[in-house]
Amino acid sequence: MDFVDRHAPATRQWVAEAVRKVEADANRSCDTHLHVFPLPSEWEVNLYLKDESVHPTGSLKHRLARSLFLYGLANGWIGPTTTIVEASSGSTAVSEAYFARLLGLPFIAVMPAATSPEKIHLIEFYGGKCHLVGDPGAIYEESRRLAAETGGHFMDQFTYAERATDWRGNNNIAESIFDQMLMEPHPEPTWIVVGAGTGGTSATIGRFIRYRRYATRLAVADVEGSAFYPGWVSGDPEVTAPGSRIEGIGRPRVEPSFLPTVIDRMIAVPDARSIAAMHWVREVTGRDVGGSTGTNVAACVELIKEMRGAGERGSIVTLICDSGDRYRGTYGNPAWLAGQGLDIEPHLADLRAFLPS
Repeated sequence: MDFVDRHAPATRQWVAEAVRKVEADANRSCDTHLHVFPLPSEWEVNLYLKDESVHPTGSLKHRLARSLFLYGLANGWIGPTTTIVEASSGSTAVSEAYFARLLGLPFIAVMPAATSPEKIHLIEFYGGKCHLVGDPGAIYEESRRLAAETGGHFMDQFTYAERATDWRGNNNIAESIFDQMLMEPHPEPTWIVVGAGTGGTSATIGRFIRYRRYATRLAVADVEGSAFYPGWVSGDPEVTAPGSRIEGIGRPRVEPSFLPTVIDRMIAVPDARSIAAMHWVREVTGRDVGGSTGTNVAACVELIKEMRGAGERGSIVTLICDSGDRYRGTYGNPAWLAGQGLDIEPHLADLRAFLPS
């Protein structure tokens, strides 16, 4: 009999220890907080912000990076000398750089040249290297090229986000939301609102809602320059777009991890309103949030208006995706806003008028 044996005991031992390290990181972390947004009690509509900015790397993408590393390790794609390569607009790369350092692996982030300097600094702080490209649509092929050149592994968050996370539970973000809502006045949310970057978060939450037989509806808030909204409306997955100014969400193509069939509604939010809502959240709650959180909250305001108009009681849950300190030079900078032709003042006035003094 002939046989080929590729068992590598030293590599398997390294992988086992790597999985332990990644799991231990999760074990050291508490669940993220669910904050109450201050709305008048007589409205009988409650809004909650799940604060993903408190993860060790400061964003929602910490969950995704952990899942992607475990997926790659379990599939045999990542070994003791693998160079990790990722296409990212910033936050996923920050989190992956953290886990690569944890495992002693080289990391290269392929990012649009317009990525905020704050995120580039964080990636480099965790030992990663940043490879900037002028065309945001070129980051995929450039990542594949670099992975092949280095003999590394392209993590490809945009393909694997929806499959790397166990959507049935296992302490995913959806299970966490519903567990934390159990003692609230309206424990089963009327709406959960998220943005879409890879599409993995909306896929996980949408599947979980159906699997657990909840009546909760899922809304995805999308931004200018994104292919997700027109692709979802038209049903055409080949739609393309210029790309988004709101980092972390909105893509120039409909990504493989975007699962349109689990989404009940999509809400298109202008960039000026996203950034205005980011500033407004800080005014109302004292929490410093980023632009994608502003997109989420802007969509929530529209749903609250709709619920109140229909005399509907209930709750809405959305996410604080990351902190505003990553965007001081962009969304927090009046000169940058002016250079982009963004006037947030009318939107800010409208949002301030939404809540009684």
